[in-house]
Amino acid sequence: MTGQRSVLLVVEQLRRRVPGGIGTYVRGLLQGLEGLEGLKEASTTTPSFLTLYASRGREGRDPVRELGWSLRESFLPGRLMVQGWDHRLLDVPKGFDVVHATSFAAPPARGMPLSMMVHDLAFREAPETFPPRGRRWHERALGRALRHASALVVTSQKVASDLVGAGASGDRIRIIPHGCDHLPPPDFSAADELLGRLGVRGEFILSVSTLEPRKNLPRLLEAYRIARDRLPERWQFVVVGPVGWGPEIRAPAGAVLTQALGGATLAALYRRARLLCYVPLAEGFGLPPLEAMRLGTPVVSSPVPSVADSAMLVDPFEVEEIAEAMVKVGTDDELRGSLAEAGRARALPLTWSAAARRHLDLWDSMV
Repeated sequence: MTGQRSVLLVVEQLRRRVPGGIGTYVRGLLQGLEGLEGLKEASTTTPSFLTLYASRGREGRDPVRELGWSLRESFLPGRLMVQGWDHRLLDVPKGFDVVHATSFAAPPARGMPLSMMVHDLAFREAPETFPPRGRRWHERALGRALRHASALVVTSQKVASDLVGAGASGDRIRIIPHGCDHLPPPDFSAADELLGRLGVRGEFILSVSTLEPRKNLPRLLEAYRIARDRLPERWQFVVVGPVGWGPEIRAPAGAVLTQALGGATLAALYRRARLLCYVPLAEGFGLPPLEAMRLGTPVVSSPVPSVADSAMLVDPFEVEEIAEAMVKVGTDDELRGSLAEAGRARALPLTWSAAARRHLDLWDSMV
C-alpha cells in the first residue's frame, strides 16, 4: 500500500511567476491524492506518505505553504536550486522511497528511484517557438531524464512515441492522462463583472492559454478578424491567460485580452462562451479544451491529444480554416449540440482521482 511508502514530490513550479499547465497538473495531482479513500490519516486532511519539496520560501503569502502539506524546503532560492540540480551539485533530502519530478526541472535522486512527468517535447516539434537558451536547457534536461529517470510519465501516446524516438525504452514510459475536474463551480457574478469591465456585451468566443509563441495567438487573432464580419452581431473574442514570453500580442477590433483568472470565474466564462478556440502549434496534452468540454462548451482545436475526435479540428497554420470553423461552430446549433455532447463524454472520465491512483500504482511498482 502506497500509504506505507514515502514519496517526495517536487512542486517548485508552483513558485514560478507563471505556473501554467504544469502548475495545474501539480495542484490536480494533489487534489486527486487528497480525495482517494484510505490515504488520509484520521487527524489530517492530507496523506502522510507524501512530502512536498521546493526552494526556499518567500516572506508573506506562499503558494506552496498554503497547500497545508508536509514540506521540505531547500536552503537556496528557486533559480539557484534548479541550477544546482542541473549540474548535479545539489541532492534532494534523503530517506524517501521515491522522488517524483513534476517536470524536466528535476533534482538528482541518488540512491532513490526517480519518476518524472514529461509534458511534451515541443522544443523539438516547434523549435521556433522557444528562445535558443530555452531549447538548449530542454535538450540537456531531456538527456538527464533519459539517463537518470527510472520511470517517465506522459499524458498521451503522442508524447510516449516522441520519447521513444528520442531514445527512451518503452518499458520506462507510463501513460497517465491528466484530470480535468479541478475547476470549482462557476461564479457567474464574477464573470459578469469581468465582462463588464472588458466591455464585452452579449455572446462571445473564448480562448484560454498562456500568451507565448507556441500557443499560436497571432494566427488565432487573425482568424477572428476574418471571421468577425461573418458572425451574428459580430461577437467579441475574449482571450484569457497570463503573459509568458515572446512578441507583444496585438488584439484586433472586437478582441480583448485579460490575465489569468480564478477558477470559479474561468468556469463561468466557459459556460457562457459560444465556443472555445484553442489552436497551439505543439502540445503534449492540452487542458483548456477539456476544461471547456467538461462544462459543455463546444471546441475548435488543433489536433492536440486531449481532444481526440471530440472537437472540430483545424490546421493551426491555416488561418482561413480556423476562421471558417469559428463561424460554423458558432452558428450551427446542431453541430454545437453534437460537439458539446461528444466533449462531455470525452472529459467526464478524466478525473484527478483516476490520475492520482495511477501515480500511486507507479510509485508502488518502483519500491
